[in-house]
Amino acid sequence: MDKSIDLAEAALATQPETGAHSQARPKIAFQGEPGAYSHLACRQAYPEFEPLPSATFEDAFAAVRDGLAERAMIPIDNSVAGRVADIHHLMPHAGLYIVAEHFQRVNHHLMALPGVTIAEIKVIHSHVHALNQCRRLIRELKVEAKVHADTAGAAAEVAAAGQRDQAAIASKIAADIYGLSILRSDIEDAAHNTTRFVILSQAPALPPPDQGPVITSFLFQVRNVPAALYKALGGFATNGINMIKLESYVDAEFNQAQFYAEILGHPAEAGVQHAFEELTFFSHSVERLGTYPAHPFRFRSGA
Repeated sequence: MDKSIDLAEAALATQPETGAHSQARPKIAFQGEPGAYSHLACRQAYPEFEPLPSATFEDAFAAVRDGLAERAMIPIDNSVAGRVADIHHLMPHAGLYIVAEHFQRVNHHLMALPGVTIAEIKVIHSHVHALNQCRRLIRELKVEAKVHADTAGAAAEVAAAGQRDQAAIASKIAADIYGLSILRSDIEDAAHNTTRFVILSQAPALPPPDQGPVITSFLFQVRNVPAALYKALGGFATNGINMIKLESYVDAEFNQAQFYAEILGHPAEAGVQHAFEELTFFSHSVERLGTYPAHPFRFRSGA
């Protein structure tokens, strides 16, 4: 169990988010109900911001575009579940820029109504990824698993239903918010369970070239000719640029692939500039989504 994160959750859960003080604070939008892991990420990465719940990812993007929030906290990858569905399809149309990244350790907790014991539980509610990440416990308890849109929403429904045989898998702050008791902590199967978030803003925030390691995220669509991808990416290899992420997405006709990529490098570096020149030559389009500091999580001991 990560005691530092658990204590941070407990402290953050007690912070008020209403009243005159909160009205003066900038807002950061997230998808989900209060108590979601995106909510926890907002509070840990931007404690000076007021978290703004949004029903969908599109709503979170719109909150930033419309000026209701200054930033949006959006999950992009999980070390167990892989990439978050639809995010890469939505980002090109969001009109926003990535200005930072955040890595959030995911500690799942089993929770139910106060006074309920584990022996009484017959159904566990949560998001599909959370349920998949806690398979050992679900098999051990031999209970039914029910999928919800998000973990915090599942906790809220268990609290509202008032049924003793129902439980939820969610974060500690979800238990605090909805008045549930934690029956078992740190129930995730994988100890490395971590979600990577990107923080979006209306305007790019280009860090100075000498500030430290940075990541540049971009989208591109190669020409529909043989070896186009090989040629398009060749400039990164010849210029010694480390590509740390590359994912493909097909178009509606399944003929043309679009790629989301991330490199470790700053656009001001000569090698990066030469690599992008070659990429542009072999691509129909190249769209830079942002350059931002690489999170210290990437350089932790043993990584």
